[in-house]
Amino acid sequence: MSNEVLAYSTILLVSVFISSVSQVLLKKSALKTYDSPIKEYLNPLVIFAYALFLGTTLLSVLAYRGIPLSLGPVLEATGYIYVTVFGVLIFKERITRGKLLALALIVAGIAVYAAGL
Repeated sequence: MSNEVLAYSTILLVSVFISSVSQVLLKKSALKTYDSPIKEYLNPLVIFAYALFLGTTLLSVLAYRGIPLSLGPVLEATGYIYVTVFGVLIFKERITRGKLLALALIVAGIAVYAAGL
């Protein structure tokens, strides 16, 4: 893998990580109760989360300028790992056997793709 592809891959991984953080912010906001539906959607946490989503979209577009299209979905699959870790650490969610198996398949898929590079 060339240095250029590695740099753009890093940009995409950072984008996926930030997107996962944004999902956590939206979930935290959804767990709160609000006085009105307007406040539910127009509060600082939600606005910031959607601003992060916009930023990650721009980072993804930039990243796809330097990586093969076949690599993008493989790197974006890491988001499932980030979200699961955040769920366990922040929301005290439990990892079931099914989730663990799914994560193992994702990691195995990434490893198979990486082995072919």
